[in-house]
Amino acid sequence: MTVLEPPATRLARLGWALADSLTIAGRTYSRLRAQPGELAGFLVFPIIMTVLFGYVFGSAITLPGGGDYRSYLMPGIFMQVAALTAVAAATAVSEDMALGLIDRFRAQPIARSAVLVGRSVADLSIHLLSVAMMALCGVVIAGWRPHGSPLETLAGFGLLALFAYAMIWIGTYIGLFVKNGAQADAATFGWLFPLTFLANAFVPLEGLPSWLRPIADWNPMSAVVSAARRLFGNPGSAAASWPLQHPVTSTLCWSVLILAVFVPLAVRRYRTATSR
Repeated sequence: MTVLEPPATRLARLGWALADSLTIAGRTYSRLRAQPGELAGFLVFPIIMTVLFGYVFGSAITLPGGGDYRSYLMPGIFMQVAALTAVAAATAVSEDMALGLIDRFRAQPIARSAVLVGRSVADLSIHLLSVAMMALCGVVIAGWRPHGSPLETLAGFGLLALFAYAMIWIGTYIGLFVKNGAQADAATFGWLFPLTFLANAFVPLEGLPSWLRPIADWNPMSAVVSAARRLFGNPGSAAASWPLQHPVTSTLCWSVLILAVFVPLAVRRYRTATSR
């Protein structure tokens, strides 16, 4: 039996890992074609949130500084969907573990990093499709418009994508510990969904109790929302803390920090994890 050896040079190893990562990403897309309901759920959820907050609750919410609430709302929904990519990533990884796929991947002559990197890239591309659908929904249904320059608008979506990619790695790490998709959902959604509301995504922070306001101010999700609003030129609220006064810098710092912590942790866990 012939055993394939990794390429000798660093550049060749990088190309090998990239090719393997794309193969793993292709497997994820094939899985979605077999289960289109999963993709449909990803696309429908933002539409529901837009209609619910924009039309059901929006009439009862007044911005302290004035402005259209639906324009204020859209960056918050963009952030929430980006944050919840962690739930989908954790569920998918845990299901692969339960099916024994991780052990099979490790037995194959592929780059060790390819499985997690390929899946994370596939998850990010699916998220970008969801964001495109959500932006279209915001324009058509909610009347949302970005008022920044084209470059600022692209930068806003780029920051949201970076934050989503960081959250995917948190979900990947959690998914390598739990036994099945139900546990993965509970281990991520249970704390993550409430945390998206403990931010400036849907209502201004001025009305929060004094003991709760600092938590919301330093919530990374508040920085992401403020950065998106600033780059899109949408209405915002008063910034009383450093992260909200410098939201773009804060978002970059939080995203890079999350990646710096959870990518090595996930890779290390993947090397030792066994399928259940």
